[in-house]
Amino acid sequence: MADYGHDLQFGTFITPVAAGHEHVLSLAQLTDQLGLDLVTVQDHPYQAKFLDTWTLLSVIAAQTVNVRVAPNVVNLPLRPPAVLARSAASLDLLSGGRVELGLGAGAFWDAIVANGGPRRTPGEGVEALEEAIGIVRDVWAADGGSVRRRGTHYDVHGAHPGPAPAHDIGIWVGAYKPRMLRLTGRLADGWLPSLGYLSSPDDLTDLNRVIDDAARAADRSPQAVRRLLNVNGRFTAPGAGRGLLVGPPAQWAEQLTEIALTHGTSTFILGSDDPDDIRRFATEVAPAVREAVEGERLVEGTAPTPEPARATSVAGTEPGAPAAPDSPAGTAPSGTFAVVPTPDDGARLSDVRVWDEDARPTAPPPPADHRYTAHDNATGQHLIDVHDHLRAELTRVRELVDQVAAGHVGIGDARDEINTMTMRQNNWTLGTYCESYCRVVTTHHTLEDRSLFPHLRDADAGLVPVVDRLEEEHRAIHGVLEGVDRALVAFVGEEDPTAGTERLREAVDLLTDTLLSHLSYEERELVEPLARLGLG
Repeated sequence: MADYGHDLQFGTFITPVAAGHEHVLSLAQLTDQLGLDLVTVQDHPYQAKFLDTWTLLSVIAAQTVNVRVAPNVVNLPLRPPAVLARSAASLDLLSGGRVELGLGAGAFWDAIVANGGPRRTPGEGVEALEEAIGIVRDVWAADGGSVRRRGTHYDVHGAHPGPAPAHDIGIWVGAYKPRMLRLTGRLADGWLPSLGYLSSPDDLTDLNRVIDDAARAADRSPQAVRRLLNVNGRFTAPGAGRGLLVGPPAQWAEQLTEIALTHGTSTFILGSDDPDDIRRFATEVAPAVREAVEGERLVEGTAPTPEPARATSVAGTEPGAPAAPDSPAGTAPSGTFAVVPTPDDGARLSDVRVWDEDARPTAPPPPADHRYTAHDNATGQHLIDVHDHLRAELTRVRELVDQVAAGHVGIGDARDEINTMTMRQNNWTLGTYCESYCRVVTTHHTLEDRSLFPHLRDADAGLVPVVDRLEEEHRAIHGVLEGVDRALVAFVGEEDPTAGTERLREAVDLLTDTLLSHLSYEERELVEPLARLGLG
């Protein structure tokens, strides 16, 4: 299993067709609404039928909330690096730190020359890219001295640095040839190839090796370089097609999971301008890949670690050794139970009470002499990780309600997005948790395919009242979610918009109270038993 320790991310690669600019923006907004991580756009400044990439990315950033934006990849010969650095930093500041930078050495040289750019050989393209990365990073270092780099292709002497970006913008290089791959290993924060330019995913093995060797030679960890991949394909009904990324979403998920586990790819970017493809990718493929990879990491004991420090200069990069996990499960002494459940702060937004919290049963105390392995702690921590995803979804629900009330999002769009969320699709928290492990079973045959609650009932009779109560709360929360749906529908027909908005907020406030209370209770009672008793 190749694993560079990065969190999994998913995004879209949208064609910036000028004649269809409204459709382009709608796809970017859909990417954001579906909870994907990234919107990317190709950069061909000589293409008269395309929108300018930086102008488009700026508008996308202004019309989205959470998604990050990136050129995929910048045509460097037509974008001077000092100016490019300021463009990226400015947009990063204006968007609240939501910009990454894909860089390419250039192609289609006749078109570049026709638009006033240079013609470069492949070797010159690599040299120019290396010089440009140094200039870009110097310009971003706003507290440094004036930028002075005299190179073969760029001569910058006395340029004032700044503005500094809002966050450490990642520089992702599109590369396939050995010299570019070695440059990526030495200097870049990410490697961004396209699956369509490879003969098969197996090519990634040798290409990754070149990057890894170059990183080590530059005193960097290979983990300093995130592995991204542009992908495309075709969704079909089961049995209607068979091949690499040609088939139903489950097949896509299996194949992308294999790429992630075998080659360490942690970011998949879908090239499609079809909204249905994007929805299926976001709601059916991405969650399945996340769960399978995270589950395998749990089994293998290779949970993600914080990303290493970025490269800082061309002349000498900082070592990129991965940091130690900062979670309790990663730092506790051997044998100790180290997972900390999320506490309930007691704050309530609604006057309605769906259940009596004082009547909740508690689990019996664990044996005092039980010793917990790192795997045990990771098993308990995984439930909290699943819950954190649901808490993030709740935040998104509240954002959607605000946008509906402000008239920025339609009722139908809000209902569609809520219906695709894990909390609606996977039978709530334990359903999500069990589903994660069921997927692990398909790739790692050390776990039995059984549901979690029956196992806990069988393993510890003292947990029976707790599990029964949790199942009751699952059903109650389902009813609260239906109440949010009814409030959304009723909002359209309200003669008094103020009253409709108030009812909608009341429904979401009740969902907030019940969900956060339930998640904290479930963690309090089950995290330790899961660590001690396992999954069966």
